[in-house]
Amino acid sequence: MEWLNYHHLLYFWTVAKHGSITLASKQLRLAHPTISGQIHRLEEALGEKLFTRSGRNLVLTDSGRIAFRYADEIFGLGQEFQDTLKGRSTGQILRVVVGVSDVIAKSIVHQILEPAFQLREKVRIVCREARSAETFMGELAVHAIDVVLADAPAGPGTPVRTFSHPLGECGTSFFAAPQLARTCRKGFPGSLDRVPVLLPGGDSTFRRALDEWFQSHDIRPDIIAELDDLALASVLGEQGLGVLAAPDVTAKELRRRYALQLVGRAEDIRQQFYAISVERKIKNPAVAAICEVARKKLFA
Repeated sequence: MEWLNYHHLLYFWTVAKHGSITLASKQLRLAHPTISGQIHRLEEALGEKLFTRSGRNLVLTDSGRIAFRYADEIFGLGQEFQDTLKGRSTGQILRVVVGVSDVIAKSIVHQILEPAFQLREKVRIVCREARSAETFMGELAVHAIDVVLADAPAGPGTPVRTFSHPLGECGTSFFAAPQLARTCRKGFPGSLDRVPVLLPGGDSTFRRALDEWFQSHDIRPDIIAELDDLALASVLGEQGLGVLAAPDVTAKELRRRYALQLVGRAEDIRQQFYAISVERKIKNPAVAAICEVARKKLFA
């Protein structure tokens, strides 16, 4: 049996948490070369590079992110073990790691995750963001991530056996600052022709659906910005810089927080949301709560 050197793992974990060997050396009270050398030994034992350099910074590799997840759990359990033996009250925490495709609006992610915080047991949600859900497939396969939230099911070419659980879908609405909204409301959707718009990035499912919709209605909008972050698009929209498209379920927040007004709705632009896991039947209670409430309430 191959044994893992937990001192080496501790040094790696501390460096990963602090982002540099210099800060870790202060925490551990060890010399810089000592920590660096022990991490190299851990990499040799694992047969994987855990860090790569980006300028002066150390960045976790894919293997490094997996190692950090396990190290986090190992040392968290170690602390819990000590607390229990010493009689300190400690409720067991249900830790859920969620991979989030950053094309999904943060306000929707918040609404999807909210049921997990309502459970009776303590829950710690760890969110990791990436440009595409496909980025998380490797970590999903080794259970470094519990579930991935995406705007499309896992593709047929995914090398990992996954299950895409539909959370629901909704239509699309267009919003703008009050004056621009009044101008564009009459004659919608043709009124959007030549009008400044704020759209999501070109490689998102939502953007492709919008482009097809514009083309089908012979609309040629003036694209002044491409923004994956709906919150940023909303701030620019609030300044009257353009019309933005958003999922129907965000309408209340856009009106309340950014004082945006409805221009018109496009029910035929459907946005879908999925929870991708390696389980056919989801067993994690937090993930199960997320899926159930999303289907029955959020996207009902």
